[in-house]
Amino acid sequence: MPRPSLAAALLLGTALALPAAADQRFPATLAGHAYIPAMTMVAPPEDAPRGLWLSGRFTGPGNLREDRPMSRPGTTGPRHGDRATGISLPFTGQPLQGFSGFAARPAPDGSLYAIIDNGFGNKRNSPDAMLFFVRVAPDWRSGRVEVRETVFLRDPDRVIPFRITLEDTRERYLTGADFDPESIQVVGEEVWIGDEFGPFLLRATLDGRITGLWETQSGGRVLRSPDHPALSVPASPTQPVRFEVPRSGGFEGMALAPDGRHLLAMLEKPLFDAEGRRERHAGREFLRVLEFDTREARWTGREWRYRLEEGATAIGDFNMVDERRALVIERDDGEGDPSLACPDPAAPRPDCFPDPARFKRVYLVDMAETDAEGFIRKIGHIDLMDIADPEGLARLPTAAARDLGGRFTFPFFTIENVVRVDGEHIVVAVDNNLPFSSGRALDRAADNEFILLRVPELLAAR
Repeated sequence: MPRPSLAAALLLGTALALPAAADQRFPATLAGHAYIPAMTMVAPPEDAPRGLWLSGRFTGPGNLREDRPMSRPGTTGPRHGDRATGISLPFTGQPLQGFSGFAARPAPDGSLYAIIDNGFGNKRNSPDAMLFFVRVAPDWRSGRVEVRETVFLRDPDRVIPFRITLEDTRERYLTGADFDPESIQVVGEEVWIGDEFGPFLLRATLDGRITGLWETQSGGRVLRSPDHPALSVPASPTQPVRFEVPRSGGFEGMALAPDGRHLLAMLEKPLFDAEGRRERHAGREFLRVLEFDTREARWTGREWRYRLEEGATAIGDFNMVDERRALVIERDDGEGDPSLACPDPAAPRPDCFPDPARFKRVYLVDMAETDAEGFIRKIGHIDLMDIADPEGLARLPTAAARDLGGRFTFPFFTIENVVRVDGEHIVVAVDNNLPFSSGRALDRAADNEFILLRVPELLAAR
């Protein structure tokens, strides 16, 4: 008997409750490795304000301005030992970093659409970070990644209903103080972008002009994060600010349904309930996946529940494989090889990782089936910390206190890009958080790494 299509399952409200097969681990083999060097800048558009030629000025303590280029050393921050990364702020130009999502459908020339995130991590420190998406083409033979197009987002038609950083300029280029774009899909001649600050859903033209903005709705209510522009710190220290979406918990992943019409937007973190607790189903915390109709420009009300595995703290990307199956990145917040874990995480040293990478996986899930607890059914996964490399295709050395001969790891904090290439291969890429993350080395900022993985067993699993 043939399996129902995803569309059929949607009409049923995904009411199927079939027993979940055991989560299987499948092998992965490195088939290509390419990267963009960490210190790679792009020029702002000629008509952009001159101040955007210097980015990262507000990333220091208290977000105070620093106008001297390359005067403030970047570090990994206290969670990861405050190790120097060898690259300093502010930058001359706009950094090409923060790759945070692939579109499922490539451009006509075969290049990948990728979204770049808000810049330096939050609204306060990113008013001089421009928002843009790119088309990139990894060359697996040379190890280089060609950037074929850079498209800066702008709002000249004043579609965005609240004040933006460059409110009174002609082109109204968007910055990281306005939105935190984390996911992208291309539908015909339209670009759809998932944001974390609202969280909002944005629509743009292929040349970056904003044409629409939608607040997030679930169960007939509008969902807001603490960074939503309608919210502010109350005057009374005892008066709470009500919001449902945790900070940095918006649309980290957004898949395009097989019909080419519906978007499946996944929130990165569980919502807060009325008592301020992370919501649960069947005793488990879960993420919501919300459906949006791009033709009718509305949230449909259809939703799914996605359960993170023990050890994972967030998802990184979400893309469909076929009419019902999808790829989802699950990760922890660690970086660096676990063989170099600090003996005492509370006493970090320059020669070790206080919070190394341990849980970095790509899951294959079935969107048309739920498991016995009502969550999206997981089929299996690959472990990005244990990839076979029999041909020695790795192009960058990995700091480790163990023999990695014939093995390849992806020991990065934020791994936020995955897409199917064909019946045997997927591409995975990192968000390198320049200049605040390392992972491959103890004392060097992470590059923008792209890997081609051969995973035929994973992609064939049902």
